[in-house]
Amino acid sequence: MSTENDFKRYSVASTGAGDEGIQLLNSLSKEELVRIIVDDAKNWLAHDGLWFQAVEKRYGIDVAIEADTDAWRSFTVIEAKRIMERLGMQPGGGIPALVECLKHRLYARLNLQDVIEQSDNRVVFRMLDCRVQSARRRKGLADFPCKSVGLVEYAEFARTVDPRIKTTCIACPPDGHPEAFWCAWEFSL
Repeated sequence: MSTENDFKRYSVASTGAGDEGIQLLNSLSKEELVRIIVDDAKNWLAHDGLWFQAVEKRYGIDVAIEADTDAWRSFTVIEAKRIMERLGMQPGGGIPALVECLKHRLYARLNLQDVIEQSDNRVVFRMLDCRVQSARRRKGLADFPCKSVGLVEYAEFARTVDPRIKTTCIACPPDGHPEAFWCAWEFSL
């Protein structure tokens, strides 16, 4: 246990600004920065998965999915707002803004995704390769039933980008889906 003397000893003024992590990034090459971004996204996803598994182990899959849905309801809005701020976007940019924002999600650093049938009023977004689902397949496990979470995640993300956007699930596990994609979502004005 720390003592008053420990607190005094550790309370000395810092010789640096305390932002060594940011300073380090300024000295790296583009290639090194890209590797860090991808690695950070992997770490985020690993934490998300471990958190989910801990809740599932303690309370069961239904409670874990319910908690995951609640977390995504908030996180996806935060993520969309930060992406929009970084891109200098205001809410209301329609389908083109949504398509651009989808490219900047953490998932876009890890998964293969695309958009098809894009117009000013509608787009279909597909997750061609999902890191979570592919790992489960390699382990011989069934598809993870992520549809209930995805319904909230994608709808809230799209609504944050533009409140007029309606989200419809085309297919997402536990739904059947073709080999060409894991999940697909339609966004329309």
